[in-house]
Amino acid sequence: MMITATGWRALLYKEVLRFWKVGFQTVGAPVLTAVLYLMVFGHVLEDHVKVYGSVSYTAFLIPGLVMMSVLQNAFANSSSSLIQSKIMGNLVFVLLTPLSHWGWFFAYVGSSIVRGLAVGVGVFIVCLFFAVPGFTQPLWVLAFAFLGAAMLGTLGLIAGLWSEKFDQMAVFQNFLIMPMTFLSGVFYSIHSLPPFWQKVSHLNPFFYMIDGFRYGFFGVSDASPWLSLGIVGGAWLLVSALAVHLLRIGYKIRG
Repeated sequence: MMITATGWRALLYKEVLRFWKVGFQTVGAPVLTAVLYLMVFGHVLEDHVKVYGSVSYTAFLIPGLVMMSVLQNAFANSSSSLIQSKIMGNLVFVLLTPLSHWGWFFAYVGSSIVRGLAVGVGVFIVCLFFAVPGFTQPLWVLAFAFLGAAMLGTLGLIAGLWSEKFDQMAVFQNFLIMPMTFLSGVFYSIHSLPPFWQKVSHLNPFFYMIDGFRYGFFGVSDASPWLSLGIVGGAWLLVSALAVHLLRIGYKIRG
């Protein structure tokens, strides 16, 4: 029991150390990418797009870029770790341990949360040199940042279990994660869209993550933060149940 209780913490430490050792690539590069988005879009659209009354477009853009970075990097952490372990053949060393499926889940998702939040904090700090969005509801910021990172870390875990090579992982990321992230309101308020596309946006769970997160900064949003919290929390519970089930049966990791 003691081995099982401490095993997931050892795996969590190993997974955090894995991305932290190449922090320039796993943390520094996403921060630079987000800042480039801010510089280009903020410069071009600052005087042409107005949202939430007196909120400048640059300030509006910062929470969206922070959350986008959190989501993409949380997904990349768990998915890349599993696929690399499969291809390199070192996953067998984790399989030999008496670690339960819950231990796997907490370690991989926990490390994804750490990486997602580390990148998000880095993006936010650098973006403060361009604009200060403010914190009207900080608890909402923390809640959606955690839930968003947990959600995408869990999706990355599922993708890593399903994929057997990097090509399959690329399909998952390029045709699902990236489009849903970019079409979730990172760069715009959905109220600026035609009615049909507003309805389509409400079918995207990523929209609720970013909209709820943005509410924590400005106190206004396109949807009720409680609705967003319920949808994101419910979605995470569903994908978590699937991920734990796949780990329990050893989907594509046990012979």
